Amino acid sequence: MAQVHHRYQTVGGHRLFYREAGPTDAPTVVLLHGFPTSSFMFRDLIPRLAEDYHVIAPDHLGFGLSDAPPVEEFDYTFDALAELTTQLLDQIGVRRYVIYVQDYGAPVGWRLALGDPSAVLGIITQNGNGYVAGFVPEFWAPLWAYAEDANPETEAVIRPALEVDAIRWQYTHGVADPTLVSPDTWLHDHALVSRPGNDRIQLKLFRDYAKNLPLYPRLHEYLQSSQVPLLAVWGRNDEIFGPDGARAFAADLPNAQIYLLDGGHFLLESHLDAVTEHIVAFLSKVLGSVHAS
Repeated sequence: MAQVHHRYQTVGGHRLFYREAGPTDAPTVVLLHGFPTSSFMFRDLIPRLAEDYHVIAPDHLGFGLSDAPPVEEFDYTFDALAELTTQLLDQIGVRRYVIYVQDYGAPVGWRLALGDPSAVLGIITQNGNGYVAGFVPEFWAPLWAYAEDANPETEAVIRPALEVDAIRWQYTHGVADPTLVSPDTWLHDHALVSRPGNDRIQLKLFRDYAKNLPLYPRLHEYLQSSQVPLLAVWGRNDEIFGPDGARAFAADLPNAQIYLLDGGHFLLESHLDAVTEHIVAFLSKVLGSVHAS
């Protein structure tokens, strides 16, 4: 089993945490996490990929073990998170890579690809949205209302998303056997978003999320023009980013590989083996295996 290193890098005056594993001279896979988690969500996937690939999994600023400066000191936007990620990869010498995006990781990853298309060799999206079709209206309506008009009433509607019951729901909803999902996941995430001041960080990003939608036409143009290899492996029972979000990639990438599994939002917790199998096959085709016989 590959060893996983736990590292820090100071980027733009902020200390970012990241997990690193695998041979540094192998092709790189960058794992970008979503809300409300961190690189912790990849703890079991990293060793499986690191036998053949160099794996980097950072914590976004404000998440996990990275710094979380208050909103008065840092303007939390997806533009800013992407810029920090770009700088981190540059500082540690990662120039070309495949990205794995999930939830918040998607708008960060899309900005990386649009900023330097030649750097992205392939895309793995696991419930990481890039099309309006993927948004489940019932879930997103309160967030759109808050983004349009942030006031005490609209904020009160979405604040429960930071509570342990809502985080547990993200992990267990749509999973046929919820006992497969370790409570460590939602308790870990809840503890971190409950740190003093972190609620304001998350609320700022909730408001900023609506700004990702105007980016989609540029993303679709990039996908059409580049025909970048893409694997969408999706929990089809996700009621945050529904399966239409996975299917939509086929419109711009006819050769996209799309798999809908019988799981939810955090598919790695219930379907790690199946997801890994699809990823390894995809990476072998796109990058080749450094240990191929």
